[in-house]
Amino acid sequence: MGEQFDYIIVGAGSAGCVLADRLTANGKHKVLVLEAGGSDRRFYISMPLGYGKLFYDPTVNWLYKTEPDRGLAGQQDMWPRGKVLGGSSSINAMVYIRGQREDYEAWKAAGNHGWGWDDVLPAFKAIEDNEAGADDYRGAGGPLHINANKRDRHALCDPFIAASVAAGVPYNPDFNGATQEGVGHYQMTIKNGRRNSAARAFLRPAMKRKNLRVETYAHVTRILFEGVRAIGVEYVQHGVTKTAQCTGEVILSGGAVNSPQLLQLSGIGPAPLLKSLGIDLRLANSNVGSHLQDHQGINYTWRMNVPTLNDELRPWWGKLRVGLKYLLQQSGPLSLSINHGGGFFRTSAKHDRPNMQLYMQAFSTLLPKPGERPILSPDPFSGMSLGLSNCRPTSRGEIMISSADPLKHPQITANVFSTAHDVEEMLEAVKFLRVIAAQKPLADLCAEELRPGPALRSDAELITDFRQRSGTVYHPSCTCRMGQDAKTSVVDSQLRVHGFQGLRVVDASAMPSITSGNINAPVIMLAWKAADMILAG
Repeated sequence: MGEQFDYIIVGAGSAGCVLADRLTANGKHKVLVLEAGGSDRRFYISMPLGYGKLFYDPTVNWLYKTEPDRGLAGQQDMWPRGKVLGGSSSINAMVYIRGQREDYEAWKAAGNHGWGWDDVLPAFKAIEDNEAGADDYRGAGGPLHINANKRDRHALCDPFIAASVAAGVPYNPDFNGATQEGVGHYQMTIKNGRRNSAARAFLRPAMKRKNLRVETYAHVTRILFEGVRAIGVEYVQHGVTKTAQCTGEVILSGGAVNSPQLLQLSGIGPAPLLKSLGIDLRLANSNVGSHLQDHQGINYTWRMNVPTLNDELRPWWGKLRVGLKYLLQQSGPLSLSINHGGGFFRTSAKHDRPNMQLYMQAFSTLLPKPGERPILSPDPFSGMSLGLSNCRPTSRGEIMISSADPLKHPQITANVFSTAHDVEEMLEAVKFLRVIAAQKPLADLCAEELRPGPALRSDAELITDFRQRSGTVYHPSCTCRMGQDAKTSVVDSQLRVHGFQGLRVVDASAMPSITSGNINAPVIMLAWKAADMILAG
């Protein structure tokens, strides 16, 4: 028998990094982390704005694509997901948003004991080291530094906020405070000018402990069982098939794509699908891979009559100047996410809370290079984009394997804009972007609307446009969702897989419903609480 571990964590993304840290902290447990990707020690991961270089980099990115989607005019959407220590927290835009109180109250109301707002707030506060300091809502002194975004904000932030207020959106100094509604500046997972990924904040400190072993380029292919107990995993590393065994638990933290994929490959999932692929059925559960939720976004773009980041990042001399500023001082545009400002608003009075997220980006990319999302090579003119994404879409998709080959990507069926609700609120939202841009002082700075352009006015034209141009904002979730009834869920409120012992799912796939906004913070919180549950036995 090979080396034994107490816990095996599959995936070193946001959740896996938190679990690795917390499960090894007391020194009593031996933990193995298996990550399919490699090291996060790369310049473009460390440099915050470097994520533009990682969208199409197969060395750190799974490069998933969805199935052709009717909701997107038959197009396939690109789904970057992190394949590296830190997972998607190593390649994301670093915006730190907890979500709304009502999101967690809905989790609790659905029967998930221990996941209401009063349950999760202490975990958030324990996690955080907020640059703005502690208060009734923020935490200080925790392992995850939260940048308050006070330095190097672009000059367009202030007129954008003023215009949004003039359009009826209140100013909000803290989206993670008493209320999420309003417009203001985003907090970010950045520390001292460097990306503060889950790997940097949680995993790297834990890797100094002798009771943690981290294996990279280790692609887990199936879960091993004795009866209904998970006892280990099989994985492929550098072309060699290996096994690892545990006496405690196997914890899946592969994310909304990889966790349901691994369960299905291990015989847990929709019976007809698994039988059709020749996979021995261990437990029929049609919820594995179902109930997929994701936020969808779109940008409207204006040519500006004042300088934007385009003017700094496009010319060679501009690249040289900001590059030197970053290398010498860890400051300037490269030390931040591109999303300096934004907020949350209601598309109509019928909503009792914000249902749309807003982004202001002082740059534009209407003329991309082939095969590149050119955050570091914007348009050759002064441009600004106002973007938005829906907070709680009602469309549902699924993630299902199409082969028994564990190295083949699963089929991602997003079903974007498949409900009238999602189409209606997106139509209301894009119209509101024009309302903001028409308010002073922002209106005085806008030369012309470039995309979609002022000629598109009718509802039908605007709907056609957002079906053609919108796409994921990279928040897939709920594919192994939490619930008390095995007929409608995959894991219970302790994140244990229904019908099994020693097997949990701890990542975005376990969310019972998507939170309102960026999901990295909620995933970190979920893993923090899961560690308490695991250690409690």
